[in-house]
Amino acid sequence: MNRGKYENEPCLWRDRPAKTQRQEVRSTNFRRVSVDIEAIGKNIVQCAIKVHSILGPGLLESVYQKCLAYELEQLGHKVKCEMLMPIQYGPITIDAGYRLDMLIDDCVLVENKTVIDLQPIDMAQILTYMKMMKVSLGYLINWNVPLIKHGIKRMILS
Repeated sequence: MNRGKYENEPCLWRDRPAKTQRQEVRSTNFRRVSVDIEAIGKNIVQCAIKVHSILGPGLLESVYQKCLAYELEQLGHKVKCEMLMPIQYGPITIDAGYRLDMLIDDCVLVENKTVIDLQPIDMAQILTYMKMMKVSLGYLINWNVPLIKHGIKRMILS
């Protein structure tokens, strides 16, 4: 077993690259298309690093969201921001005002935060949103950190 930086800590990174994960989504004309969600995830992380290196920590969540959306759109991604998410409970639909921060190419969810520390409820929130939207990959990004690599949490729903 690979070991991490500390003696008893397992290494979270593998020696070999992860298999590319593909997810099928419906396009606007309802035909199925295959999307490489790993490539989308990589672009999200790269764009987040770029935005944070330019702006730094300490701004409002909405500023980072608009800049990240701009950078992703420049790469050709379809970005939906502040998307309303009604709750389906049995036969009824509840419009409680929940909003997704960002949905990239209809298959990757991004939840932006500007907090001192991420809490377990933040991770539970994005996992719940991922289940409701039926997406398997999500990113929880805390912009209020000196190094953005410490603020990016990748969430996978199997």
